[in-house]
Amino acid sequence: MEIQETVERYAEIISKIAFVDVEVVDRRLFRVAGTGMFKAHVNEDMSSAGYTYSRVLETGERQIIYEPGKDPVCDQCPQKGVCGEEIEIAMPVRLGEEIIGVIGLVGNSKSRKRMILRNEKLYLDLIEQISDFIAGKAAEVEDSKDRMALLGAIDHAINHMDQGVLLMGNDGTVAIANDYARRRLKEEDPVGKKAVIVPTGDTMNHRKEYRLSMGKRELSVLGEVYRVPGFTNQYSSVLLFEDTRDVQKRYYEMTATVRTVKVDNIVGSSPATMRMKEDIARIAGSTSTVLITGESGTGKEMVATAIWDLSGRKKNRFVAINCAAIPEALLESELFGYVKGAFTGADPNGRMGKFELADKGTIFLDEIGDMPLYLQAKLLRVLQERTIIRIGSNQVIPIDVRVISATNKDLKEMIREKKFREDLYYRLNVIPLKIPPLRERKEDIEELTDYFAGRYAGLLGKTVRHITESVRRALAACPWRGNVRELENVVEFMVNMMGEDGVLDERTLPRDFWDDAEEEQIRRAELQPEDGEMIVPLKELERLEIEKALRICGSTTDGKKEAAARLGIGVATLYRKLEQYSQNEK
Repeated sequence: MEIQETVERYAEIISKIAFVDVEVVDRRLFRVAGTGMFKAHVNEDMSSAGYTYSRVLETGERQIIYEPGKDPVCDQCPQKGVCGEEIEIAMPVRLGEEIIGVIGLVGNSKSRKRMILRNEKLYLDLIEQISDFIAGKAAEVEDSKDRMALLGAIDHAINHMDQGVLLMGNDGTVAIANDYARRRLKEEDPVGKKAVIVPTGDTMNHRKEYRLSMGKRELSVLGEVYRVPGFTNQYSSVLLFEDTRDVQKRYYEMTATVRTVKVDNIVGSSPATMRMKEDIARIAGSTSTVLITGESGTGKEMVATAIWDLSGRKKNRFVAINCAAIPEALLESELFGYVKGAFTGADPNGRMGKFELADKGTIFLDEIGDMPLYLQAKLLRVLQERTIIRIGSNQVIPIDVRVISATNKDLKEMIREKKFREDLYYRLNVIPLKIPPLRERKEDIEELTDYFAGRYAGLLGKTVRHITESVRRALAACPWRGNVRELENVVEFMVNMMGEDGVLDERTLPRDFWDDAEEEQIRRAELQPEDGEMIVPLKELERLEIEKALRICGSTTDGKKEAAARLGIGVATLYRKLEQYSQNEK
């Protein structure tokens, strides 16, 4: 039925040449074309009378009925015995191995029958040739449908690709563009518009870098231009590409390990911590560089992420790099990236640097004091010119990055020792932010202890029900030379050692904790002037000695007996005093 007009023309040709009536049916026995007595009945269902045609469709063989109405094939026909036909030829129409229809040639008079019989082979050849023509036209339609289906599938596929596709002519005019390309070029319909593709000469991530522009829109893309086989002026080349920003985003998502902390979630309410939170809120909105100083373990990266979280760059990336953790020979390539063939041992496909990755966002340079001098000069140039050049490339790339750096070293002393550039120091130290050590904000220790206890209890599937006063006093008295990080490690250990009662007491403290505490007591005693010695109340001194004896002898029944003997008191007295201490703590 899809080629009915063609079939009708062929039926007319046969009819005029052979002087017979012709009809053509499809495999449903639906009349597609007809001449003479059949012309008025085109598009009718003839399955109830098409016995000869049914036989052809079933066997795939042509049928010649010399005596219509008398032939065995006509036994079931309603016209048997009264059929007005004198001769009938039925020829199958083949499309490959499939029978898609039948051509019927009917002679209604004895003269026409004699004419057909005299030229039977000629008639059969003619009908067979016409059958091939019809099949050929059907094949064209099927091929066209297949091509359309294939093109539709390809179109659907390329529109769901995670990269852009531009099919262009010799002059760069776009013939086909997928959805990704439309979105990145911000063109609803780029077809017919000219795309300008200029290679930068750099190769990264297995692909070449290009500048792709259309109108006023320009993109930095990674991809490849392919020549179309058998190209024409309209279809000459295809660009498969990905916006460099999308590559950066994917690379960032794969490598970022930063845990963002909001300023309101910074634990601690000491005056020093509150001042620090206020400073963070004040400087977050600026784009000036920030230099965070403080001892190791004070949480410099946490403060940096809090600044970023409050800034206008929060929606863009926060990229952190530890300058002390990366070998000196690799640090430059990590910061600025490199292109294919930049140096021996490099990834042959090149790699983006952290500054490029942080474009429009924030970069955090931790342990900046460990950066080698030659690299300090390059960093200074980046801060001054706001551009970078990848190693092995001559392409200048503009960047928009806010720099936050941190160190636990005395940079001024390093400047005096010629280990740190003075000009770089002043570039980094536009906004100085000092984090006080934990020993200078002891009021935060209790809050931090509770926070870490709850956190690690959740991670370990435990419940902390009580932290004894003696433990809190011990933690408050500790010098915490490792600052918050050391406190966190101690609390994590305690939660691991905690019993089923959910109590963090002295038994859960690390064994070397008391060594550090005694060293601190000795250090403080040495700092006291001889005429101003500290006086410890007897009850407190007694409690300390009892606790010390239990640490030495153990808290078992035998240990308590030994501790009482060494203290010179009875076991009952020892138990009574321990009960008093326990009641006081509650």
